[in-house]
Amino acid sequence: MADRPRRSIKSRAAIAGHPLHPTLVHFPIACLMLVVGSDALFLYTGDTFWARTSLWLAGIGALGGWVASIAGLIDLITVKRIRELILGWCHAILAVMMLSLASLNWLWRFLAPTDLLPWAVGLTLMTAGLIVLTGIIGGMLVYDEAVGVEIDDK
Repeated sequence: MADRPRRSIKSRAAIAGHPLHPTLVHFPIACLMLVVGSDALFLYTGDTFWARTSLWLAGIGALGGWVASIAGLIDLITVKRIRELILGWCHAILAVMMLSLASLNWLWRFLAPTDLLPWAVGLTLMTAGLIVLTGIIGGMLVYDEAVGVEIDDK
């Protein structure tokens, strides 16, 4: 039995047809994943430079993630075909959980920049794990469900 042709699911949060959410997520993801390395360097060297670096990376990553989530939320709310996908809801729920942990991680570091063990490091590792899961599901939305991409509807 031949597969039925897939149709693109166009993003409403887009500029000139280019969806914003997949464009905006890369920088926050990079910042939040780099917190793992800067934490490791702080714990290894004891140099407070790395603790300050982690504070800034966590803050920029959390804030950038919330900004990117606005574009994703617009698509989730306004595009019926995305709302009908269980993957869309899983991606959104995991993203909110991840951004909540990232925000808490930033707040912890803001209040006690060098007091990382065990809570800040734990929050960093949980955030990184959720980034991986959220990214996998986001990739499935793009590559398997054609969300936000142009494909030939033959």
